[in-house]
Amino acid sequence: MTAQKVENAEILQLVSFLIGEEEYGVDILLVQEIIRMMEITKVPNAPDFVDGVVNLRGRIIPVIDLRTKLGMARKEHDKNTRIIVVEVAGKTVGFIVDAVTEVLRIPANITEPPPDIVAGVNAEFIKAVGKLDDRLLILIDLEKILSTQEKIELNRMNN
Repeated sequence: MTAQKVENAEILQLVSFLIGEEEYGVDILLVQEIIRMMEITKVPNAPDFVDGVVNLRGRIIPVIDLRTKLGMARKEHDKNTRIIVVEVAGKTVGFIVDAVTEVLRIPANITEPPPDIVAGVNAEFIKAVGKLDDRLLILIDLEKILSTQEKIELNRMNN
């Protein structure tokens, strides 16, 4: 590939993270920060997909276990567990992931739409699959991870 072609290719900047054995990525522009696991306060009557809330420098944000949201078994948090703080539907939300791996810059042309049947994960969350040298990266659309009803429930928590 010539240098000219590389410059014209759209570059995706992603934060990649692990849930189980799979590697996922989200658009870095949606990520406000990545924090270590911290004390999560349970909230009575919170939607079942919300683990609780954390106090992030004076801001109370709901925290969602991404494993649960993706239909995977819960896992004990460890030293690698992180909370990815993102903006979804105008609200700040934390997603718990097993580990954050790296910040990637990949050309958009190495991604393709997800196959019709993607084992283990609800395909509507998946924006694309990136083919890296030795691995696949599943790009998640965080706006679609939460249903309209779930966004309404989150809004109730934040008010």
